Amino acid sequence: MAISYLPLLIAIVVVTGFGVIAVAMPHFLGPSRRNKQKLQPYESGIIPFHDARRPFPVKYYLVAMLFILFDIEVIFMFPWAAVMRQLRDNYSVMFALAPMGFFLLILVVGLVYEWRKGALDWD
Repeated sequence: MAISYLPLLIAIVVVTGFGVIAVAMPHFLGPSRRNKQKLQPYESGIIPFHDARRPFPVKYYLVAMLFILFDIEVIFMFPWAAVMRQLRDNYSVMFALAPMGFFLLILVVGLVYEWRKGALDWD
């Protein structure tokens, strides 16, 4: 039984070894002359004008979470849409549409709530 895990163990050792070597080689072989110019942050060729560690507004994270929520909604709708014809043929149309309708209703109510609370405003 333990012999069946041998390929997995070998793969883990090889991947870990490669990762360690890939991180260590530039440190040992790369140039190490430090100066003020090299230690400055590089932002697309533009001299940085803000601190890189400044906090982002909470609105940014809220909009990002809403995007992820509605992106997951589409991911859940795709398999349902792929089997919709089979559901319609085997069951009644209401049985095929009701669960997705309820799912969309919950998400639309959530979207309207967020919209009224002003979560989508950038002011």
